[in-house]
Parts: sequence; structure tokens; C-alpha cells
Amino acid sequence: MTVVTHSGTIAPMGVVPFARAGANGAPYSYRKGLRIMKVLLLKDVFKLGRAGDVKKVADGYGRNFLLPQGLAVMATPGSLKQVDRIRTSADELRVRLNQELGSVAEKLNGLKLAFPVKAGETGKLYGSITTAMIAEAIEADTGLEIDRRQIDTQPIKLLGVHTAVVRLTLDLVPEITLLVHRDTEPAEAAYEVEAEETDIAAQIIEDLEEQEAEEEAEQEAAEEAAKEAAKEAAKEEVAAEDEPVEDEAVEEEPAEDEA
Repeated sequence: MTVVTHSGTIAPMGVVPFARAGANGAPYSYRKGLRIMKVLLLKDVFKLGRAGDVKKVADGYGRNFLLPQGLAVMATPGSLKQVDRIRTSADELRVRLNQELGSVAEKLNGLKLAFPVKAGETGKLYGSITTAMIAEAIEADTGLEIDRRQIDTQPIKLLGVHTAVVRLTLDLVPEITLLVHRDTEPAEAAYEVEAEETDIAAQIIEDLEEQEAEEEAEQEAAEEAAKEAAKEAAKEEVAAEDEPVEDEAVEEEPAEDEA
């Protein structure tokens, strides 16, 4: 077993890929009014960019993580002159790592891991499947020690079939399948849960389509009724205009007697 450090050196033990984009591996969010700084990446950073890229990041993220970890420097006129050298060096290192970890990626890609658990009637687990548990299962199955921080998935809290990816390098991202099933049932039962969920989803979609069709039919009927009512009103208005107007009787005043 080997470990690939952030500096690119090879050491015994597990496989630790490139730098992460924060403690939780999530991309940094930008908010209105947040102070921004421009940095030059010295190393590949997951969900942020490749070495040699110039990125705008939150000031706190840059100063508290990227700069002290040696992952980036301030994008000054002086540092930007080193972009070509940084990219060339990073490309060479990336090619070497991809070659060295290619066999690891092949071994992990398509790997299926079973997790027998206890769960309630709704399929919700009593607890969750974490990245640490996945890393342990990978080591037990393949002998590869993977840094849990390089496993990209949210904690799993439901029965069924789930997927996770392992970030070996920016280019090598094998996908593994996780079968989460009741400890009283075989691992294949996870597929039944997925099939049930698929059937439920299909039924929901069908019901929504039927409801939408009914609403469209009702709307069309209402529009037709409105058109008919408008036509009838127009006919009545025309008929009223065509009716002859009766002359009003004019009462003649009596003639005055001549004196």
C-alpha cells in the first residue's frame, strides 16, 4: 500500500489524493458583501481548480486555509509571472500520479460494498453510514487504505443502493456502490428497496401527470364556457340594437279659445 502526499511524494500506507476545498470538502460559497481575494493555486484543489489557475475566493478561506496550507499564494504581479512554471510542474506531477494510481482506480471503480444495519419500518437507519465506515470497508475488501476525506458522499441514513466517489486525483475519480440493507436480510435486499422507491416515484409521476391532465381539461372547459358566454352576450347585444324603437305618443296641448 502507498500514500500520495499533497507534495506528490510516495510513502507507505494508504492513498491520499490532492488537496480538498475546505474542511468538509464542499465548494466555498460566495455571499453578497463578502470580502474577496484573488489567489494563484500552487496545487490542485478539489472543486476549486488546478495548479496555476487564478481564482477569486473569500478572504477568510484564502488566509485561513489556502495560504497556510501552501495550496495558493496571493495573485500579485510577481507571483503571476510563475504561472507557466507552476502549470508545467503540476502537469508533470499529475501525469505521474495518474500513472501510479491508475491501478488503484481500476480496483476501486465498480466496487460493491455491503453494509448490514438496523433500521426502522420506514427504512431510516439507526445511525448513518459515514465516510470513515466506507474507508474501513474499502480497506477490508481491497487492502487499500483510503483517506476518508477523499470519499465524496453525504452520510447515508436510508436503506437502499447508494453511490460514492473516491477522489484519487482530479482525473481519477472511481465510483463505488454501497448496498445498505437490514442485518437480517441479504445484501441484495438493498436493490429491492431501490426498486420499491422507483415504483413509488413512478406512481407519483403518473399521478401528477393525471392531475395535470385533469387540470388542463378543466381549464379548457372553462375557457370554452367563457367563449360561449361571450358569444351569447354579443348576440343579445346585437339583437337589442336591431329592435325597433317605438315612437312615444305626443300629447297635443288644447288650443286656447279666441277672445
